[in-house]
Amino acid sequence: MLLSAERATESLSRHGRTRVALGFPNSYEIGMSNLGFQWVYRLLNREEDVACDRFFADEDGDLRGPRTLETDTPLGAYPLVAFSISWEMDYVNFLRLLPAARIPLERTARGEGDPPGKDVAVNEAYDGAGATYDLYHDVFGRDSIDDRGMPLVSTVHYQRSYDNAFWDGAQMVYGDGDGKIFQRFTKAVDVIGHELTHGVTQYEASLDYADQPGALNESFSDVFGSLVKQRTLGQTAERADWLIGAGLFTAAVRGAALRSMAAPGTAYDDPLIGKDPQPADMAHYVDTADDNGGVHINSGIPNRAFYLAAVAIGGFAWETAGKVWYVTLRDRLRPTSDFKAAAASTIAAAKELFGARGGVAKAVAAAWKRVGVV
Repeated sequence: MLLSAERATESLSRHGRTRVALGFPNSYEIGMSNLGFQWVYRLLNREEDVACDRFFADEDGDLRGPRTLETDTPLGAYPLVAFSISWEMDYVNFLRLLPAARIPLERTARGEGDPPGKDVAVNEAYDGAGATYDLYHDVFGRDSIDDRGMPLVSTVHYQRSYDNAFWDGAQMVYGDGDGKIFQRFTKAVDVIGHELTHGVTQYEASLDYADQPGALNESFSDVFGSLVKQRTLGQTAERADWLIGAGLFTAAVRGAALRSMAAPGTAYDDPLIGKDPQPADMAHYVDTADDNGGVHINSGIPNRAFYLAAVAIGGFAWETAGKVWYVTLRDRLRPTSDFKAAAASTIAAAKELFGARGGVAKAVAAAWKRVGVV
């Protein structure tokens, strides 16, 4: 995924829980003189006056006069921020030399309950975060990412020509795309749901981001991203397109989406970006060191398992198959869980929720068998 922007940061808030911020790195001019120490710049939370993140250090001891400081730290993650200039030596912890100087906070683009503005990306991030919150809250009884009402903070217009969106461990970040391959990443509500679900996984199963656990991490994000889209559109499992990121590619790219849960390996085939590498079953599993062991590649296998189960069950996928996958993510998986563990856990969850001899458990078991995991 990619993006482009030159604006300062903007923020927004959804259900009292979302803030969206606009573009960084941010630059600040600071005056300093050379004292021969290592200068350290730390982002501060003004309320607690404690350091949240070190974002720049220079060891040359030769800093004089105004200097521009640039940081990739998503400042929108901290509602009230400042910076202090400090020095450190061996066995000395951050002696503050100067009082914290206030940094102007990013422009708030849209707060909870505010009407839509003129910035399409801000509106899309706002609505997508709300749709994701609503799915987790209304269907699964979960109160935000951490199940404790965590604010949903998002930054839009990240960097320039940035072709991605990501969850950074505390907030969402969206690129605008380069306009050649990708369009803005807020355009696809399933991408928003996908990335926010990485936050849910962080607080629940905390699946390792490598090999099969990493592929499951990606797959759970695709599952719930797709459910956000389906619920927003009011689609049944049979009517859904099961595409992830449809509409992100420009017209110059031969591709329908980033991934297809129904038919992994068919989402795109383009001379510039290549062919969709996802396998649809274990017979075509890709053993690779690239992509953290193929986390975005082999996720096609559990993706297809969910699709097969949801379509076999029928109706709205979030009501049945989605609940099975959610309980599995919340209660049963561990950081090192692999595909077989996910299969066993979803089958057990289906039996627990809908009966050991019921059609749901049978559909889930049959789906994992179809993709060759069991």
